[in-house]
Amino acid sequence: MTGENLSTGASGTRALVAPELLQGLDMLAKFELSEEILSLVRGGGGREWMTPPALSPEQQAVRCEQRFIASKAGAPDVRVLVYTAPGKSTTPRPAYLHMHGGGYVLGMPEINDGSNRSIVAELDCILVSVAYRLAPETRFPGALEDCYTALTWLYANAESLGVNRSRIAIGGESAGGGHAAALALLARKRGEVSICLQLLDSPMLDDRTGSASDPHPYCGEFVWPPANNRFGWRALLGVEPGGPDVPVEAVPARATDLSRLPPTFIVVGALDLFLEENLEYARRLIRAGVPTELHVIPGAFHGFAVAGGSAPQVQACLRWRRDALARAFA
Repeated sequence: MTGENLSTGASGTRALVAPELLQGLDMLAKFELSEEILSLVRGGGGREWMTPPALSPEQQAVRCEQRFIASKAGAPDVRVLVYTAPGKSTTPRPAYLHMHGGGYVLGMPEINDGSNRSIVAELDCILVSVAYRLAPETRFPGALEDCYTALTWLYANAESLGVNRSRIAIGGESAGGGHAAALALLARKRGEVSICLQLLDSPMLDDRTGSASDPHPYCGEFVWPPANNRFGWRALLGVEPGGPDVPVEAVPARATDLSRLPPTFIVVGALDLFLEENLEYARRLIRAGVPTELHVIPGAFHGFAVAGGSAPQVQACLRWRRDALARAFA
């Protein structure tokens, strides 16, 4: 797709966008990823995606501390942001390990600063957001191991952090949701940490989407088209996505066994490129006996939250996410 196609909606998909989200759609950058474009987008450190709104007094009251966690096997230290609810708690708090989005090739924890502060303030919890290494400089499994390092650090240091280690949730948006799903599978395999919830917001789960699967006639025209998806997966995997030589553990949708995974929350827009892979993942989780909550938002595209908190679709999504975490933390 060209930049013009993405902007005008040449296939007519724009007519399916919820009216409340159209202004947000026009705010989003439209680009087709390449090595050159990736370098240009990274030039602003990821912050050029949008100008964050001013923090509310409640968000400002949340303490944020940067830490560096030692990795194993000579890997670089993992940078994390640790958010702590204000005031003292007489009991250990639940915790949420968060992975940011960015197609596996972009982003940093700071892009979710406002929303992460809100989660901490509303749920009286600890939140750790991971600055995992990006592709293509770091191929699989580097970023996943960074996330696992943060998870085991959170678990091992629960007492000093004031965390209830039996109430640790994981999650993220887009590629962050993909990392969270892969992390849940890795945690099940290694058996060191118990996870109470995986919260997957429009997760990037399947390298075959836009590569080896039939294209959806109405999904993926806006924001994150198939070409960008192929670029992101190719950068992460080091091989062409959709092929037989893709490492299975890098792609949650390729896992053959989804049993014994933590309860799962999935939300996705009906126009999102990831719609069908998210639906299929939810179906397979339910069939494997995993308690799964699924929401599909009509007229919503990938990254629709940019429309702002006044949009009813954004309000509903934030409420569903908050409620899912609250139940898992209870």
